[in-house]
Amino acid sequence: MKVVIVGGGIGGLALALALQARAIDCEVFEAVAEVREIGVGITLLPHAMRELAALGLADRIEPLGIENLESVFCNRWGQFIFKEPRGRHAGYDLPEISLHRGRLHRVLLDAVLERLGQHRVHLNHRFVRVDQGEAGATVHFVGGAEAVRLEGATSLADATRLVAVKADVVVGCDGVNSSVRRQFYPDEALAFAGINTWRGVTRHRPILTGKTYLRIGSIDTGKMVIYPIVDDIDGQGQQLINWVAEIRRSDSVMNDWNRAGRIEDFIDIFADWRFDWLDVPALLQNAERIFEYPMVDRDPVAHWSFGRVTLLGDAAHPMYPRGSNGSAQALIDARVLAQTLAELDPHAALKSYETQRLAATARIVETNRTVPPDYIIMKVDELSGGQPFAQLDDLISPQALQAISDEYKRIAGFSLPR
Repeated sequence: MKVVIVGGGIGGLALALALQARAIDCEVFEAVAEVREIGVGITLLPHAMRELAALGLADRIEPLGIENLESVFCNRWGQFIFKEPRGRHAGYDLPEISLHRGRLHRVLLDAVLERLGQHRVHLNHRFVRVDQGEAGATVHFVGGAEAVRLEGATSLADATRLVAVKADVVVGCDGVNSSVRRQFYPDEALAFAGINTWRGVTRHRPILTGKTYLRIGSIDTGKMVIYPIVDDIDGQGQQLINWVAEIRRSDSVMNDWNRAGRIEDFIDIFADWRFDWLDVPALLQNAERIFEYPMVDRDPVAHWSFGRVTLLGDAAHPMYPRGSNGSAQALIDARVLAQTLAELDPHAALKSYETQRLAATARIVETNRTVPPDYIIMKVDELSGGQPFAQLDDLISPQALQAISDEYKRIAGFSLPR
């Protein structure tokens, strides 16, 4: 069996490693001409670390980030609402690790190059289409130098060279704007509900424990997610702090992934967020770099698999980046798909994979829209009228807040066994 993987991100590289571990031949085709450590922070929950440990990578990853001690929720006034231990500190066998996304990607890529060989990873190959029949599939790419030239092309007619690759199975791992998915859902649009985000990293002294994953506020009045990803970055005890700013506005135009973020577009929302334990405007103003992103996903679909072609990760089930769950679900997809391909013929394997994963991830997509982990803050804001509270217990019990957190873990698939 020969598997062609379209996309060399976290999901695609994890799939390549999972297939190699089961002696299934595969190659990875990635559109970019050069792999660089880009992006900002990512948090690996225990079920993500479980998948990475199964690939033999946990020991490489853990030293590159910070092991989270706790998750803390506050309202926009800086009042503490809820906190709980995380990872090993909560009783899991594996830690919860926050690190730079580029470092995680590099670990996966290095492992693929070591185990499969450099000749199995092809950069500068932009997906065009896939054709298939009873004998197999053929994937067409714009390849080599032509892929670079095509950056400014207006149509495929501008291309002079195509690369055709034969395969038994084709897996689209090419992200939220998947070209493979577009072939089967050509009229589908991104789901944008007026929420835009800005992300950045700032050198800052440790916040709270220095190992705290922090959520403040809600999307209607401004929300911040803040956590450290590199410890003692300057030899003077400062950390590299990852932060995400979010706001929902009825008149919002969707942010552009390809444009650098501008602090003046959102700093006013957080201008008075100065607490005894954190000056949020200063954190934002001292950022080393800022990126802007729209908060988007796609409505769950009835099928990911079409004959010899299937989808994985954000290409299959793009979800709001809430709950640190997108990477975990892509890693689980990779294991399940590799195992079904090791046990069944291609058509049966892709159907089995879809049966095991589609409904479960659709539930997470819906939950991330409506009852994400920060619903804890949203619920308290609802009960307090969005104002500071005198006594939290007068509004809601600690047990009720814990129940919200536990329900999300159950749906996302990382509840502690009882």
